Amino acid sequence: MSDPAPASPHSRHKHKTLIERLTAFIFREPENRAELLEALHEAHERNLLDADAMSMIEGVLQVSELRARDLMIPRPQMDVIDISEPPARWIPFVIDTAHSRFPVIDGNRDHVIGILLAKDLLRYYTEADFDVRASLRPAVFIPESKPLNVLLRDFRANRNHIAIVVDEYGGVAGLITIEDVLEQIVGDIEDEYDFDESDDAIIAEEDGRYRVKALTEIAQINDAFGTKYPDDEFNTIGGLVTDRFGRVPRRGDAVELGDLRFEVLRADARQVHLFLVNRIPKTVVREFLEASEQQPSA
Repeated sequence: MSDPAPASPHSRHKHKTLIERLTAFIFREPENRAELLEALHEAHERNLLDADAMSMIEGVLQVSELRARDLMIPRPQMDVIDISEPPARWIPFVIDTAHSRFPVIDGNRDHVIGILLAKDLLRYYTEADFDVRASLRPAVFIPESKPLNVLLRDFRANRNHIAIVVDEYGGVAGLITIEDVLEQIVGDIEDEYDFDESDDAIIAEEDGRYRVKALTEIAQINDAFGTKYPDDEFNTIGGLVTDRFGRVPRRGDAVELGDLRFEVLRADARQVHLFLVNRIPKTVVREFLEASEQQPSA
């Protein structure tokens, strides 16, 4: 039996070219961001990337497209210290808000003179001649248009954690922290109030209160607590509570809806994430309703 004739160089060249063309078509490199994301999603579907890795990569890509204005805490929601007031007046505020750093103003929010680290206030209780101004760290000012990926690089290089965002006229527009940027990449940084996504949306505490995720559907809240909150405008309890505030609530904010009190345990500049819920004693509700009925109509 005779061996097959060897393929001619011309046929080998044609065959190789066809294989290369098919390979290039199947495994072609992404030419833009959309194709890159599509390739990453395909890798996730094939279990080459887990969900956490996929989420972080998407976060990195998104950070490169965002500006400081997109993630900053707006000026009206900034927790600041007015140095024109004595420390005894604003130290309780520092304790209540529990931040580690505070912008310090002198009279108005457009006059930020520095950053105060909460830990530096320990000297207020140990040194009779403690000078707040001398304890301030320099404030970093950035434009609203600064890209977040550049800002993150600056944060790391300068070992800075907070920046004041200014508008085109030099006025204070808000503030942004390194945690805000990192959470855009890795998701919400967990604290003592977090619980796993696999857990129920409503968790009963030993003291009779409940931890409730803001994304819990209103219908589920009504079933769990016997309430009758409307869900025609909002699907989640976070949307309903935010609407009652008229703004994005901050940690520590609380509102009463019927016989339930919702206290914000965790929130960022864009949305609330977690509530602490407890029932208001019926006597308190009754007294409130009676007082409302006794007030003269306008």
